[in-house]
Amino acid sequence: MVGGVNARLFGEVAVTMLVILDPPGNTPIFLAVTRHLKDKERHRAAYIAVGTAFLIIALFAIGGRTVLDYLNVSVPALRGAGGLLLLLVALQLLYGPGGEGQYAQATVQERTSVAMVPVGTPLLAGPGAIVATIVFFSEVDGAGEWLSVVVGLGVALAVTLLALRYAGMLQRVVRPMGVILLARVAGMLLAAIAVQMIADSVIEFVKTV
Repeated sequence: MVGGVNARLFGEVAVTMLVILDPPGNTPIFLAVTRHLKDKERHRAAYIAVGTAFLIIALFAIGGRTVLDYLNVSVPALRGAGGLLLLLVALQLLYGPGGEGQYAQATVQERTSVAMVPVGTPLLAGPGAIVATIVFFSEVDGAGEWLSVVVGLGVALAVTLLALRYAGMLQRVVRPMGVILLARVAGMLLAAIAVQMIADSVIEFVKTV
């Protein structure tokens, strides 16, 4: 126990959430879905994405199980919905969004909306992060452990923010053609993640029957 923070619990939460948020893996995907944005817009998108993830995680930290029960939504249903959403985004990355001129005329808010969906959720604050948050907060005992979980979540989100904020460095390395290739690869990876999420959802549903 250091300054009221349980070091063991803090480490467990930070490592678990970093694995789930996966900054190294999601940075190329973030770069792919924001490849049409200017540098300032991409920086803003990084803050919006992590801010969205924070709000969703905070919501489920406060009353996650209650919210799901009230809406009569199961975790497998949440996972399946996230998978379908990611699959749509994956298809856009693989085959191109089209309408480049129309895209150029869109407002900054419209262009950076990809930061909220799919990056903020369900890529960052997806079923895995939501379930882990519910579990961590349901097992805390006392203010010290509660603070440990909060600090652990904060560190994981801060690392993720830094990774997305400086994703432009990767773009300068791979160049425009590399970004296009990266978008296609990210599309395949997202499609695989989406199919896995949907498959896991179906398996969970079958187990409950």
